[in-house]
Amino acid sequence: MITGIVVALSEELNTLTSKKLEKGCVQGLADKILVIYSGAGVENARTASELLITQGANQLISWGCAAALDGEFRSGDLVLANACVDADHVAIDLNNEAWLVNVKNCLSKHSDMRIHTGKLAESKNIVASSNDKAKIAEATDAIALDMESVAIAKVAQAHGLPFLSIRAIADPVNMDLPKAVSHALNEQGDVILGKLLTYLMWHPAELPGLIKLGLHFHAAKKTLRLVAKQLSDVIASHQSASETQPNNI
Repeated sequence: MITGIVVALSEELNTLTSKKLEKGCVQGLADKILVIYSGAGVENARTASELLITQGANQLISWGCAAALDGEFRSGDLVLANACVDADHVAIDLNNEAWLVNVKNCLSKHSDMRIHTGKLAESKNIVASSNDKAKIAEATDAIALDMESVAIAKVAQAHGLPFLSIRAIADPVNMDLPKAVSHALNEQGDVILGKLLTYLMWHPAELPGLIKLGLHFHAAKKTLRLVAKQLSDVIASHQSASETQPNNI
């Protein structure tokens, strides 16, 4: 079994490997583990997933951060999706319950890691306001939100492959993202430092919000690094799930 991992952002990639990857290129992370730095968004995630499959991947993982849609979630909480809903509110049943149970058992040794299982929603754009996040939660009954996982799940489903989403909460549901973030992001989801600094120069009141977001993002990356240390066990847990329930996926 060859595992393909899709990572959208460079900061998320750093939690998984110290290797420098070019966007859109498949790199071997370890024996039978491939990773691709896709860039942000649905189309990048879809293209990256298809490329991983052409390189031999026969199970896919979405790796990175997410926005909370549940008021009880804190930054650094881990979300493992058991279902997805796309931006058009079309539900996708991942049928991965046994794998999720094994992953949760694998990661349960970290007593400080809060793990949630539920529906993951898709957004085609950054959702910056707490009001918008609350509306999406009400409309979808999802517990978290990101821009790539659903696209990866759809590719996996189309090819009949297992899929797992590993996402750490970066921004709580009640947090409005600083306007400086949306201003400084390019289409690939990268922060353009010059644009960010220029915006801050003219809007210094944004600085406390950026510092707060940075702390939240740090908590999310800390969780992802903990999971990365157990990555071989997380991947092996799917084989265990298949052996106990061969028709589960």
